[in-house]
Amino acid sequence: MTDQETRPDKRPLTPLAGPYGHPFHPIAVTIPIGAWIASFVFDIIGLIVADPTPYAVGSRVLIGIGLIGSVLAIGLGILDYMRIPDRTRSSSTATIHMGLNFVVCGAYLFQLFLRTSTDDIPIAGVIFSAVSLLVLSLSGWLGGKLAYRYGVRVAHESKQAEGYVLRRARR
Repeated sequence: MTDQETRPDKRPLTPLAGPYGHPFHPIAVTIPIGAWIASFVFDIIGLIVADPTPYAVGSRVLIGIGLIGSVLAIGLGILDYMRIPDRTRSSSTATIHMGLNFVVCGAYLFQLFLRTSTDDIPIAGVIFSAVSLLVLSLSGWLGGKLAYRYGVRVAHESKQAEGYVLRRARR
């Protein structure tokens, strides 16, 4: 094995984080991201229609689903974070990524609280959603940088090359 193949940030801390080269964190983040984007869409529709109640309720439920899903995503992200060597570009990028995600979760928790007393679409909630999604996008870009530029929890290139070996033609 080369130094690249033994880097700790390429290997899972525990099987719960996913096998080598296939971490679970990236798939888990689709739950809160999808729920929060759908919540924002419901908000926009709720602002346009005559009766916003079903969209307000749907948005509130989606925010809750996103928060529940974020607990799983955060837990899996922390397992990957713990494998990154300290005082590296990867660790500082991961720390910012994690901090932004905590801010977004806090903003959605506040939004859930803001929306519990009304079946309308609060303008402040829509603004918080838009800003939260922008911050979440920045955090996602940093997460992509961790995987695609720094190779955190990504199989080594020698392992990836197996996917490009030409198969012999059958006769």
